[in-house]
Amino acid sequence: MLLSKMAAEGGGKEMNEIKTQFTTREGLYKLLSHSEYSRPNRVPFNSQGSNPVRVSFVNVNDQSGNGDRLCFNVGRELYFYIYKGVRKAADLSKPIDKRIYKGTQPTCHDFNHLTATAESVSLLVGFSAGQVQLIDPIKKETSKLFNEERLIDKSRVTCVKWVPGSESLFLVAHSSGNMYLYNVEHTCGTTAPHYQLLKQGEGFAVHTCKSKSTRNPLLKWTVGEGALNEFAFSPDGKFLACVSQDGFLRVFNFDSVELHGTMKSYFGGLLCVCWSPDGKYIVIGGEDDLVTVWSFVDCRVIARGHGHKSWVSVVAFDPYTTSVEESDPMEFSGSDEDFQDLLHFGRDRANSTQSRLSKRNSTDSRPVSVTYRFGSVGQDTQLCLWDLTEDILFPHQPLSRARTHTNVMNATSPPAGSGGTNSGSNGNSITTPGNSVPPPLPRSNSLPHSAVSNAGSKSSVMDGAIAAGVSKFATLSLHDRKERHHEKDHKRNHSMGHISSKSSDKLNLVTKTKTDPAKTLGTPLCPRMEDVPLLEPLICKKIAHERLTVLIFLEDCIVTACQEGFICTWARPGKVGLLSSQNQANSPSGTVV
Repeated sequence: MLLSKMAAEGGGKEMNEIKTQFTTREGLYKLLSHSEYSRPNRVPFNSQGSNPVRVSFVNVNDQSGNGDRLCFNVGRELYFYIYKGVRKAADLSKPIDKRIYKGTQPTCHDFNHLTATAESVSLLVGFSAGQVQLIDPIKKETSKLFNEERLIDKSRVTCVKWVPGSESLFLVAHSSGNMYLYNVEHTCGTTAPHYQLLKQGEGFAVHTCKSKSTRNPLLKWTVGEGALNEFAFSPDGKFLACVSQDGFLRVFNFDSVELHGTMKSYFGGLLCVCWSPDGKYIVIGGEDDLVTVWSFVDCRVIARGHGHKSWVSVVAFDPYTTSVEESDPMEFSGSDEDFQDLLHFGRDRANSTQSRLSKRNSTDSRPVSVTYRFGSVGQDTQLCLWDLTEDILFPHQPLSRARTHTNVMNATSPPAGSGGTNSGSNGNSITTPGNSVPPPLPRSNSLPHSAVSNAGSKSSVMDGAIAAGVSKFATLSLHDRKERHHEKDHKRNHSMGHISSKSSDKLNLVTKTKTDPAKTLGTPLCPRMEDVPLLEPLICKKIAHERLTVLIFLEDCIVTACQEGFICTWARPGKVGLLSSQNQANSPSGTVV
C-alpha cells in the first residue's frame, strides 16, 4: 500500500514537472533560459484580472544581421526589445521602448511588415477599453489614437491586424462581436458614426459608415453572437477566418464580403484560428479542449485532435518542419500542376521550405510528399505539436512504400502526458498521391471518414454595385507608400479609461444564429467524434506554471509565453549555441552551431 502510494505521488510529481526540452523526429528542442524575455525586474506578474500576454515580431532588415524586434505586453506595460533569439542572451535592462498605460491595458498588437525599416516601424496596439493606438517604438512617437472617445465601440479589443499588402488599412475585432476596417490616414470623427447596411447573410452583417466626408471606420462587421475572439487572413490575403464565442468558425471572402463556409465547435466558444501555409486548411482551438482541422476547399471538418486538458488558447503552423520524401514514380498518377500547388506557401519566412521543394522538383522528376506541422498551447500549460499525415488528408489513397517511414518519431522518447490526437492542417483537395503527406505516427488513432457533404453555405447572389463598393474599401491604398503624418496630440502614457459616450449602436442587424447544439451535432457543421479521424499529438509537454498565451514558430526557434509574463525561446535541433557555457564564462555572446 505504501509503495503504491509513493509510486502514485512520484508519478504525480513527474507529471507536474516543467519540461525544458523535448524530442521530435527532427531532433532535440531545448529551452534557452538566458534568452528569456520579461519585465526588467523579472518578478513574476500577478496575472489575476489581466489581459493575456501577447508577443509580436517584426524584422527591420538591420545590416548587422540582428534585425528581429520583439513587442510584448504584461498588464499595463508594453515593451519593445531587440530580439537576440538563440544567438545571445537577453538584455532586459535595455528595452528600446517601454510604455505604461493608465486606466486601460494593452490586449493585442501587430506590426506592419510592409513598411518596417531600421529607423521606423508602425505598431498597432489594441486596448481593453476599446481604443487602438498607432505608435513608432523606434522613434518613440505616438502617431494616432483611434476610437479615442469610444464612440465607435466601448468593448475590449480582442484582435488587431494590418490588412495584408496595405500600408494604411487595418482590421480591429472587439468582444462586442463587431469588427471594424480603419484607414490610418482618416480621422474617426467627433460624433458617433452612423451606418447603412451593405451586406447581410447567415450569422453576419456588414455596414458602411454613412458620412459626408470619408471617416473611420470604413466598414463595420457584426459577426455571430458574443465576442469575436480572433481572426486571421489567408496567406494570399483574400479570405478572412473568424472565430467567435458562439462556437462558430466563419470564413469570408474579404473583398466581396461573401461567406465561404462555416463550422461549429463540439461545445463552447472558439478562441483561436490559423491557416496552413498554402491556405488549404484551417486549424481552430477553443473551449472544447480540441484542435479541429477544417478543409477550406471542401468546407468540412477532416480531423480532430485531443491532447489538451483545458481550453486551447493558441494554434499556429510551423512552416519550417515540412518533411519532404520521394515517391515511387510508378505510383504517381497526377499532373505536374497537382503537386506544384504544394510549393505555393504564403509566408515569406517559409522560403527555406519552399526552396527545398523547388530544388527537389527541379532536379528530380519524381513528386514529393509533404507533412505539415502545427502546434497548440492551452490553459493547461501544455505545448502540443501535431503532424497532419496522408492517411488523414487522403484516407482512400494507398500509401507509397517509399514513404512508410517518414514520420516515425523517436521510439525511445514517447510523449509524456499525451492524451489526445495528432491533427494538422494542410494539403490539396485533389486526392492524388503527389499531394499526399507522409504516413501516420505510430500512435495515430485514425477513425474512418464519414461521407459528409459541403458544410459551407456560399452566397450565390451578390449585387454588382455592392461588390464594387466593398472592394473599393477593402483595396483602398494598397501598396501606396504615402507619408504618414504623425500627430502628437496624445501623450505617450495617455489616460484612456473612463470616457463616457451617449452613442447607442442600434444597427446590429445580424441574422441571429440561434443554432440548437443538439441539432448541429452529427451534421457537416459539427460531425460526431466517431465520424472524423481522431489524432494524437506528436508531443505533449507541460512547459509553464501559468496558462500559455503565445506560440510563434521562427526559423531557428519556437517562442512561447505564459500569463506570468515570461517569453521563452526553444532552440530548434542543431541551433543550440554555446549560450549557456559562454554565459557562465561571462562571454558576451553565443555561437550558433
